[in-house]
Amino acid sequence: MSHRHTSIMGVVNVTPDSFSDGGRFVDPAAAVARGRDLAAAGAELIDVGGESTRPGSSRPSEDEERGRVLPVVSALAQEGYAVSIDTMRASVAQAALEAGAVLVNDVSGGLGDPEMGPMVAQTGARYVVMHWRGLLSDPTATHHYDDVVGEVCAELADRVDALVGLGVREEQLVLDPGLGFSKDAGHNWTLLAGLDRVVALGLPVLVGASRKRFLGRLPARPGAPVPDEPTAPQERDVATAATSLLAAQAGAWAVRVHEVGPTRDALAVWELTQGAAGAR
Repeated sequence: MSHRHTSIMGVVNVTPDSFSDGGRFVDPAAAVARGRDLAAAGAELIDVGGESTRPGSSRPSEDEERGRVLPVVSALAQEGYAVSIDTMRASVAQAALEAGAVLVNDVSGGLGDPEMGPMVAQTGARYVVMHWRGLLSDPTATHHYDDVVGEVCAELADRVDALVGLGVREEQLVLDPGLGFSKDAGHNWTLLAGLDRVVALGLPVLVGASRKRFLGRLPARPGAPVPDEPTAPQERDVATAATSLLAAQAGAWAVRVHEVGPTRDALAVWELTQGAAGAR
């Protein structure tokens, strides 16, 4: 039985207010050191972002965002690491690509900046299209779905069509179902269960469940109630590793995580088990 290798994308938040590690890596030297550590632990991509998408966070100015991320992207790229830029702004993405980034990770799926699609088409960069309805209305709102997996797949396919219409090639694109964005815990669990349908759209899929709130509200034992208060984000890395394993089983191209070690071990278990199954 053959299977796809699932890569690890490690997160470096160069922000004062990200939900998971806001403020820890605002200093460029600390952020670069964090990127090195993530790569040493097994991350194949380092995702550098300068804008928090935490509910209630205020957007930095374009100059502020550029000032946060470009020194970090440039330093890591010069050291030979594969860097992605997490931004909704085309100008920031283009500057990061010029500084050595190899991929643009856009949580708005191109809806946050009308210049993003043409820029991606012109540069030929790899581009992550995430599902998020927030930029169409209230970014913190949870939306109604009759069939969350089907609707997310359809809306991602619509974004692909729109981007291709702007000159982007399909082989540049990566899809992200947007766990936690315009979705409640039930939607997230259903999407995790239906990841194979997202993968079946035929493009590489990135899954970003890491440390999200729904992973902090797990029952103490099977059948027990879900707790009202979530655990701290840093206490969700084992649950994150479990989602990484589910993503690998569904055929995901990559998983985006804050702490690489637990996910690296979970994916190693998957790889070795699959290898043993193929050798029987």
